[in-house]
Amino acid sequence: MRFVTVAGPPSAGKTSVILATIDHLRSKGLKVGVIKFDCLSTSDASVYRRHDVTVQVGLAGSLCPDHFFITNVEEALQWGRKQGFDLLISESAGLCSRCSPHVRHVLAVCVIDNLSGINTPDKIGPMLRFADVIAVTKGDIVSQAEREVFYDRINKVNRLARVMPVNGITGQGAFALSRVFAEQPDTDTLIGNFLRFSMPSALCSYCIGQTKIDESFASGNLRRIRFVER
Repeated sequence: MRFVTVAGPPSAGKTSVILATIDHLRSKGLKVGVIKFDCLSTSDASVYRRHDVTVQVGLAGSLCPDHFFITNVEEALQWGRKQGFDLLISESAGLCSRCSPHVRHVLAVCVIDNLSGINTPDKIGPMLRFADVIAVTKGDIVSQAEREVFYDRINKVNRLARVMPVNGITGQGAFALSRVFAEQPDTDTLIGNFLRFSMPSALCSYCIGQTKIDESFASGNLRRIRFVER
C-alpha cells in the first residue's frame, strides 16, 4: 500500500485538493482511504463520506497534534492495509505552523493558499520546508504577478519541492498531483523510520494542566523573552 502525508494551514483547501486527487486515482482503478488527524473537532469526515471515501478520524484533544500523529500513524497504516487500500492519505492541519507531520521515504505534501499572504511561506516550518510537493490553492483569485511573487517566496524556503497549482473547486491541477501519488512505492511499515524533522518540544507545568499564572508555578522547559531597553 502506498502512503502519503498531506498537511497545511487550516482552510488552505487540503480536503478539496485530496478529494479532487482521489477522483483521478479512482479512475485508475485504485482504492483510496483517508486518515484525518485534527485537534478538537472536524467535519471533514462527513465530507469524505459524501464522496464515498472510507475515512478514519483521530482527534488529539489536549495533546500536541504532532505527538498524537506519530504515536498513532503506524496503527493507521496497518488499518489501511487491512482495509485493502492501494493508497492511504494522511491529512493533518498545521495549526501552529511549527508542525512536523512528514516521514522520511514517504511522499510529503504541503497545501498552502495564495490568499494567506506573501510572507506566509517564511512563517511555516517543517511541513513546508521539508515537503516534496507544495500544492498552491486559490490561485484563480489573485493576479498572475501575485502568484509569481508567492511562488518565488516558496522557492526561497524550499528549493527542492515541486510546486503545483491546484484548484480545489474545479479540480484543475489534481490530475498531475494524482500521478505523483500513484508513482510512490509501497510502505509496509513505519517502524524504525524517522520524522523528517523534530516535533515541537515542551515539558512544563502548563503542559500537564497548570493554569495559574505565577512565576512560582512555572517549571520545566521554558523560554524567556529578552527585553532590550531603548
